[in-house]
Amino acid sequence: MLTPRTEHLIDLALEEDAGLGDVTSRAIFPAGHRSRAYISAGQDLVVCGSEIAARVFARVDSALQVKLLVSDGARARTGVRIMDIAGPTAALLTAERTALNFLQRLSGVATQARKYAAAVVGTDVRIVDTRKTTPGFRALEKYAVRCGGCFNHRSSLGEHILIKDNHIAAAGSLDKAVRLARAAAPHLAKIEVEAKTLAEVRQAVRAAADVILLDNMSPTKVREAITVIAGAALVEVSGGVRYETLRSYALPGVDVISIGALTHSAPAADLSLTLIAPATPRRARR
Repeated sequence: MLTPRTEHLIDLALEEDAGLGDVTSRAIFPAGHRSRAYISAGQDLVVCGSEIAARVFARVDSALQVKLLVSDGARARTGVRIMDIAGPTAALLTAERTALNFLQRLSGVATQARKYAAAVVGTDVRIVDTRKTTPGFRALEKYAVRCGGCFNHRSSLGEHILIKDNHIAAAGSLDKAVRLARAAAPHLAKIEVEAKTLAEVRQAVRAAADVILLDNMSPTKVREAITVIAGAALVEVSGGVRYETLRSYALPGVDVISIGALTHSAPAADLSLTLIAPATPRRARR
């Protein structure tokens, strides 16, 4: 995930936090002062963002050496070391918060995703994310969702056609919206239509939608909609699905459940950096 966009995000984060320097660390520690540190898990979690955190340390000072101990996507129990860092103390402490911000956010999303993925084990349902992501962080948060064992919905408006209620209202009808979209869409594009009622489900089936999104329906209504669709389209369930009710929506005939909470409500994972007794300081050059 060390793409040009990620590098830019790292630059923005470091400029935000250390653009004026770290006056505390620079005041206390001379240039030759070196330390060792480690980042560890304060809870059971799924690791994500370790290479990005390592890159943060390197961007602050190339003399900082990082050893990754746990790979992205792997579980880590409370107390497990995620990475070791060694090098100039001032630089290490300058990079600490920014590195942890990336690591905590992405590990939080991955941990949340693993929880949701586990809830539908034994079914044929895929749990996918939405576009409800932190601005600028979408690619990273969707990567974290994959690390947690869930899947990605579209990453941008340009990936495939999803006709929602406001599109239908502005077009005048569901059928017209589908016809216009199909006429303009690339030949490989799928047409997905959001349906809030069984009447709209029937309209979407008649319009030959490839995917029908059942929006804010109860499990009972979802069952009825599946009967109406009868295999004519892929079935996505979205809206109103909570972790506590997830299993009741993972019904035969449901292909995908999309959940914004994978990203927009994922709590930051508990990770912290601990400084070990400093190494013997080098003599400053005269």
